[in-house]
Amino acid sequence: MKGRLCLFLMVINFAFAQNQENYVSEVWVADQGDGTYTNPILHADYSDPDVTRSGDDYYMTASSFNAAPGLPILHSKDMLNWKLINYALPKQIPLEHFNTPQHGNGVWAPAIRYHNNEFYIYWGDPDFGIYMVKTDNPAGEWSEPVLVMEAKGAIDPCPLWDDDGKAYLVHAWAGSRAGVKSLLTVHKISPDGTKVLDEGRHVFDGHEDHDTVEGSKFYKRNGYYYIFAPAGGVSNGWQLILRSKNIYGPYEEKIALEQGKTEINGPHQGAWVETPNGEDWFYHFQDKDAYGRIVHLQPMRWENDWPVMGQDQDGNGIGEPVLQHKKPNVGKSFAKVTPKETDEFTSDSLGIQWQWNANPNVLWHAKLPGNDYLRLFCIAQPNGAKNLWDVPNLLLQKFPAPEFTASSKITLILEDAEMQRKAGFVVMGRDYFTLTITERDGAFYLQQTEAINADKGSKEKVLEEKKLTSNTVYVKLKVSGPDARCQFLYSENGKKYKKIGDPFQARVGKWIGAKVGLFSTSPASAKRGGYADVDYFRITK
Repeated sequence: MKGRLCLFLMVINFAFAQNQENYVSEVWVADQGDGTYTNPILHADYSDPDVTRSGDDYYMTASSFNAAPGLPILHSKDMLNWKLINYALPKQIPLEHFNTPQHGNGVWAPAIRYHNNEFYIYWGDPDFGIYMVKTDNPAGEWSEPVLVMEAKGAIDPCPLWDDDGKAYLVHAWAGSRAGVKSLLTVHKISPDGTKVLDEGRHVFDGHEDHDTVEGSKFYKRNGYYYIFAPAGGVSNGWQLILRSKNIYGPYEEKIALEQGKTEINGPHQGAWVETPNGEDWFYHFQDKDAYGRIVHLQPMRWENDWPVMGQDQDGNGIGEPVLQHKKPNVGKSFAKVTPKETDEFTSDSLGIQWQWNANPNVLWHAKLPGNDYLRLFCIAQPNGAKNLWDVPNLLLQKFPAPEFTASSKITLILEDAEMQRKAGFVVMGRDYFTLTITERDGAFYLQQTEAINADKGSKEKVLEEKKLTSNTVYVKLKVSGPDARCQFLYSENGKKYKKIGDPFQARVGKWIGAKVGLFSTSPASAKRGGYADVDYFRITK
């Protein structure tokens, strides 16, 4: 009997562990549970997604720009249900440069590849050049970044290891830094992928018909070299395919995916993936304003050695994206799983979904073993910071769905009352909005604030203020609608909530969607003192 009881408890504990492992969002799940899925497969800002396969495992990365840690690593067994498992870049380099917020800079359009039992990620930093990291275990430690090519404006790189052992790299150019855009260049690189060996040769110029051609991805199939390269701009562009029997061209061209009569604008920039049983699929993003660049999955097939993506609804030979489709056939079924959103702060570290507004400092927070809360210290704002746009210690995560509620319980503790400490909720973008707890003349207040055009240095304004009966408050943010309308609410007992301030519209950041999260600050002149304890951060319907 004892043995049976132990076995029963082991099964229960294993099931509990599995449930804990497979987080499933309350607000967005693409897997419909009936053999079909709904796009987008990730309704979150995983911009410029790229995917590679190793056996029956699939790995995705995406642009992370200035956020740290950077280069998210997601894993899937069925191409549809994705779990965020790691970051390949704990801190952005050069370290000193990215210790302060560098909105819109940093990691642009990475490419992930599996080659010789190792995983490689290449990305372009528009100000410094093309970097590479690698590993034999995507969930483990990645190598230190290698500067493969120093260059101003070189972006969107992708490697190709050819059949004869030679290696090449294709990339685009950022007009804002290089002075020229809509141009693709191919370089020889060392077989180990660490160094560019020549000045490169331009292989495609999109100025006439394919303005802003970028996001280049390199493939080889049936003797053809292919460059998948989006064109026409992020919001309204299309997916261009180039092919040639010679790696330097000349390249033939064909548009493979466009918006057409669908509601999925600018469908481009992503990854072609082939399953072990020969199915072809294409990942791409859709720019959805404040919700960010969300990820779609399209069926793909080959006709006359050209890829056909989505479904050609109007018969013009160009595919259009689908909203619903049968799931990829990977040979078996897998449980639903989504990237984490809610954090109860019960583990010894922050949830993997969090990113900082710049390279993190260990002194910004504490997550002590046995303490089921997060402590955010009231860090002094940088000298010259005009608002939170310039503050590095913002703890943020992506908007996860078109409709959701974020909630938390926050307590502000003051070690002295001489300096005005602040903590609270923030919806961050080029405009930002906060629910701020602060103290004045021995009393605590809750303020709803805004900074319109924060990226241009505007001052934060208090729109409404409520006096609190204690230093603890429960806060909520409700988000809904195509234009990301938001409403703050608060409660002093966690049961009855009241609206505070008027509804507002979340706004994009620089190349990213809006984010939601936490902050805890002091004036620039403060030396020390004060912190906020956060009991939980929940994403619900």
